[in-house]
Amino acid sequence: MNTFADYRDHVGALPDKQFKSTLFRSGRLMLGLNCLSPGQEQHLHEHAGQDKFYFVVEGTGRFVVGSETRSAGPGCAVWAPAGVPHGVRNDTGQRLVLLVGIAPFPAAS
Repeated sequence: MNTFADYRDHVGALPDKQFKSTLFRSGRLMLGLNCLSPGQEQHLHEHAGQDKFYFVVEGTGRFVVGSETRSAGPGCAVWAPAGVPHGVRNDTGQRLVLLVGIAPFPAAS
């Protein structure tokens, strides 16, 4: 099992949608990176029975969690409780890199 990861080794981009990379995954937790180029969006969605957090590593995003919408930049954490709709948009001219955690996370079979 890899217990150390440098996020910079997992950053990427796709032309038509956000780039995702998994750093760590178990039956209790998934940690990954979401990278959004300027203009890209993670549409509103929710996770039944799973809490999620975003930690902004680079850039600034416009986050929606339930009925609240706020911008968050480097060093900010955003928490979306289980069952609450959430999403994020990059309205800036710079890449947005988010450390994402979801728990519990069912192990791949």
